[in-house]
This record gives sequence, C-alpha cells and structure tokens, in this order.
Amino acid sequence: MLKNIKVYIYPVEYDEKDYDGIKYLRDDLQTEESKVFFEQAKLKGEARFEDDREGQWSLQYNKSNASYLLVRR
Repeated sequence: MLKNIKVYIYPVEYDEKDYDGIKYLRDDLQTEESKVFFEQAKLKGEARFEDDREGQWSLQYNKSNASYLLVRR
C-alpha cells in the first residue's frame, strides 16, 4: 500500500516497506544534498541513488501531479 509524505517541500509516495529510503533522504542527508536527487528526478524523470546501507533506490517524478515515487531497485 502506498503512503504519502513530504520530504522537505517534495510530495513523495512510497510503499511502507521502503521507508528506509525516505529516512535516508530526510534524515541522513543535508537538505541541499537531498534536494539534488529531487531536482534530477524532475529534470530527467528519475534519480537513482544508494544509501549508506547499500540499499538501491529510484526516485521517479510524476509530471501529471508533480509528485515523486520512491521505489527500491
């Protein structure tokens, strides 16, 4: 089941099991570091990244509703 959350000013949908990716973007990175992933996703449609525990993530931008989807790769 998808949940909705704001990471800073960015609306993000994610599956409950993928909350570690949200924590990484929100809690582990500085605001400016996290913002780079959101800007890349908006510009290119997707931003891929790896967290400190080697989790592989994809942040996808949805143009139709200006939101993001976080999924584990």
